[in-house]
Amino acid sequence: MTAVRHPQPLPSALTSLDRTLVMGVVNVTPDSFSDGGRWFEPAAAIEHGLQLVRQGADLVDVGGESTRPGAQRVPLSVELERVVPVVAALSAQGAVVSVDTTRAEVAQQALDAGALVINDVSGGLADPEMAGVVASSGAVYVAMHWRGHADVMDDLEHYDDVVEDVRRELLDRVDALESAGVRRHQIVLDPGLGFSKVGSANWPLLGCLDELVDLGLPVLVGASRKRFLGHLLAGPDSEPVAPAERDRATAAVSTLAAASGAWCVRVHDVTGSVDAVRVVQAWLGGQQHGERLDGQMNGDRG
Repeated sequence: MTAVRHPQPLPSALTSLDRTLVMGVVNVTPDSFSDGGRWFEPAAAIEHGLQLVRQGADLVDVGGESTRPGAQRVPLSVELERVVPVVAALSAQGAVVSVDTTRAEVAQQALDAGALVINDVSGGLADPEMAGVVASSGAVYVAMHWRGHADVMDDLEHYDDVVEDVRRELLDRVDALESAGVRRHQIVLDPGLGFSKVGSANWPLLGCLDELVDLGLPVLVGASRKRFLGHLLAGPDSEPVAPAERDRATAAVSTLAAASGAWCVRVHDVTGSVDAVRVVQAWLGGQQHGERLDGQMNGDRG
């Protein structure tokens, strides 16, 4: 069994785990596609984040700007007001916090408030100052495959070969980040499921996830409750099932992503994916045991 490849720096309590991690989502927004603003008030967001940790989340990802298809950007001041107090409160209570932002200023203030990870859906393309923040802070940085903001991204789904194109474009981001002073051990790659990938283009990325893992960098998978799962599960009327009804399918994706070597899965419903990654860890451990026995028996025969 190949050990999970962790980025640095993270607490040893996480990097010592030989399994895929689970990142719980805390949306401090009124218009998230997945929860409709249930955690918009700071107190509710903080309690939700702590509940995710109690349910087994290894990290919590705090975001103050919706990236659902068609969403409009919010002012910087609004994003800061939503995110920073929640990051500070969760960090103060021992949670490992990731900040979900494309803005360098939000990332910097969140790091100052205790965040350890920057989760940037634009991979640094939305804000030219982001790479400098990542380089100077040394924080773990998730670079997602991205072609444009939420209001235009659905118009940018043009691929010759989605797996190869995403792989190449992510490597371009890695080169740009390293040229700006970011260390390779800080970088995590995310194939950007649902971003400029409306439907079927997502499945080859998941089916060939090992090709991204084989690049040698940790990989984060964020499939949770996304449109392509809703369409997959549609009934006879062809209507996609509601986001909250996609959690079992999300846990199935978490299982397969973990088996393919993903570093982390980002999910709304933590419990199912926590169970999934632990099953995969035990399953792969059992395979390793079988391989050792085979090796011993072959040695005895020799």
